[in-house]
Amino acid sequence: MFFDRERELGKLLRMVSYDPNMITFIYGPINSGKTALMNEFVKRLPNDYVVFQVNLRRTPITSYEEFVDILFSLEFRDRVKTLKEAVSLILSAGKEAFGFPIPAELLNEIVREKKPKNAFAYIATLMKEVKEAGKNSILIVDELQVIGDLKVNGPLIYEMFNFFVHLTKEEHLAHVFVVTSDSLFIEKVYNEAVLQGRSSYFFVDDFDKETALKFLVSQGFTNDEAELVWSYFGGKPVYLVEALKHREELKEWCEEVLEDRTSWLVLSLNSIRRKNSELFKDILVLLNEFIDREIVKCNEIDDAVFWAVKNNILFFDPRKRLLRPQGRLELLAIRKALDEVG
Repeated sequence: MFFDRERELGKLLRMVSYDPNMITFIYGPINSGKTALMNEFVKRLPNDYVVFQVNLRRTPITSYEEFVDILFSLEFRDRVKTLKEAVSLILSAGKEAFGFPIPAELLNEIVREKKPKNAFAYIATLMKEVKEAGKNSILIVDELQVIGDLKVNGPLIYEMFNFFVHLTKEEHLAHVFVVTSDSLFIEKVYNEAVLQGRSSYFFVDDFDKETALKFLVSQGFTNDEAELVWSYFGGKPVYLVEALKHREELKEWCEEVLEDRTSWLVLSLNSIRRKNSELFKDILVLLNEFIDREIVKCNEIDDAVFWAVKNNILFFDPRKRLLRPQGRLELLAIRKALDEVG
């Protein structure tokens, strides 16, 4: 859902009006509207931009071949025989391209030799030709963390980030946006891929109360109904949209969603208690921090933090070293679950 993100859009549009120089992480809690924001951003770009979109969450990726299939567009694969034809196709296709067109013969060679550098070299050459034709390239990669464990002559993820640095800081060929809800992934690659001075961060949060209530009222909710939805879900866009479908039984629906989330958490905690009592105790200590607070400082990613973030109970902001529930629903579920298992 896109609603009232003009400030964020303005900032993004200003960023791409300058030469590419940084990899930009678009990050924030789950379902905070990151993808919707980027979709609207693409719509509002001038026509002298070409946006290459690579969505890595569309299908599980367990091999180099599957990664290549996502990277290079299946739609265009049989339509180009040369680099020149690939560039021509991009220039005539409009503002968006989902994947990169590539001659089939070259693609077969890239797959056969299993050398990601060759794939990235081709993409860089393609973008250089697009730039020389008067267009500005933008690369948007959604959920890059799904290839975090994939190895092709070493971890593929680091070759990709080296390639992104080449596109931005070294050659200034394309703005690169990496969209993710996995803040532990950001923290990991920042430290291990030596991205200091080569990356920036763009935080997309849930709506604040004023914006959330404004949206709900604009959809026909009364002030009391809007306040009720806020009290359960805060400004999480996905739940604000879902609430529209349940107006006739709004209170019951809110309570059911909270009970579902609480039940999952209670069952998960009891399972951990049986398997690993020490981890269970550490998780309880961590969650108890949120009995009377909504944000806590975090200077170490221990096993308890890792479990809570990976299971989308808590959100970790690596820039500020802060932990908070993924949303108001999770905050309420934590407090209810602790009454049962604490």
